[in-house]
Amino acid sequence: MVFKQGCGWKACYDEERDLYTAQRGGLGSYHLYEITKEIFDGLEDGADDSDVYKQISEGRHLYMDVNDRCGPPYTVVFDDDYENLCPWANIISSGREWPDELTDAAVEIFESEKNNREQRRKKREEREKKD
Repeated sequence: MVFKQGCGWKACYDEERDLYTAQRGGLGSYHLYEITKEIFDGLEDGADDSDVYKQISEGRHLYMDVNDRCGPPYTVVFDDDYENLCPWANIISSGREWPDELTDAAVEIFESEKNNREQRRKKREEREKKD
């Protein structure tokens, strides 16, 4: 695995799976993303944090944990495979996990989560077939 990291972020290229992933965090939040080679190549230590966070956020959101004191802490799992996709990550979980229905609704409503729509719709179809 090849790693890049800076203040508040870390990215990984897994050569065996040809997979690029990243984590970013700060006060009160922690995020995991699947990113592209182009995003990975553009990440450099010492770059402006807001630029790096913006680049990483262009990837597909896998996981989010929020504990920002604006309400109770919560965790949103966008992709159930986040641990398999990011085995290197030091995953932070401080709150209650959102139910699938709420996560599905957020993915459909928020433009920032559009990269998860196809994956979440397939998961929802599978759940509905079981019911």
